[in-house]
Amino acid sequence: MIILIDSDSFIWHWKELEVAWKHSGNEMQSKTSILLIHGFGACKDHWRYNQEILGKVAPCYSIDLIGFGESSQPYSTIEKNKNSPKTFLYNFDNWAEQIASFCNSIIQNQVILIGNSIGGVIALQAAKLLKKKCKSVILINCALRTMDDKRLKEQSILMQYLRPALKLAVKQRWVSKNLLRTAANRSFIKNILNKAYPSGKNLNAELIDILYKPTVRPNASEAFHGFINIFDDYLAPKLMENLDIPVDLIWGEKDPWEPVTEAKEWIKTIRCIRSLEIIEGKGHCPHDESPEKVNPILIKLIQHAI
Repeated sequence: MIILIDSDSFIWHWKELEVAWKHSGNEMQSKTSILLIHGFGACKDHWRYNQEILGKVAPCYSIDLIGFGESSQPYSTIEKNKNSPKTFLYNFDNWAEQIASFCNSIIQNQVILIGNSIGGVIALQAAKLLKKKCKSVILINCALRTMDDKRLKEQSILMQYLRPALKLAVKQRWVSKNLLRTAANRSFIKNILNKAYPSGKNLNAELIDILYKPTVRPNASEAFHGFINIFDDYLAPKLMENLDIPVDLIWGEKDPWEPVTEAKEWIKTIRCIRSLEIIEGKGHCPHDESPEKVNPILIKLIQHAI
């Protein structure tokens, strides 16, 4: 069932959960559609400077992952195989299943998946589920997931030593609730954005509100608890090892969390990657910080794919 929220926003019911999404463009334009997948803490509105423009090239959708934006924020479980209609295991398999199901049920077209940060990892796993229905993937500052257990040897000796205590601590709901309480205010969000948007461009009140509003929803702490307990999940290079569709990279040069040096290594060593565009002076979200540079790149890649 689909419920209209406003002129371009909808709710789709999936596994007894509500999934919020937006749409731009005309379905008659193309047999290929675009799906935009946000990163941690963001939502469909983080594509505020991209979706309408891309929708002029091909039908363009954006979606709120479960736990974020206006989608359901179910009670989190951190035990595998413990999902129920009232609980959700916040991990890349389940988010990818959400994306693949949305593509099959709502879009019903071949798709180009575009993901920022963790949205990139989700896009790669969803592409594997969609198989030939996915024409290409575009990763914008894809999450490198340097804190994953599989990358622990890259951390300092101190971090390796403290890791078991850290994992035990964040399992406690009172810890995650207090951490979110600290983060769920506009001043804290602005400080984080100052790092993510090094040029300061488009770091405005609208953006702060986009990130702030979901943090004060009744079950926001559940999504946060689920996410900070993801310690052993997919790494993007592994997902791309046997991927048979093209992957393009767009990277903000000054990303404080996902260094561009790793993207430069990926394009040398991963067969399916065909391009890397570096956006000088920009950070973790170049599509929002510098849409005038990123949108033309996206349009070129989309036109090539369709």
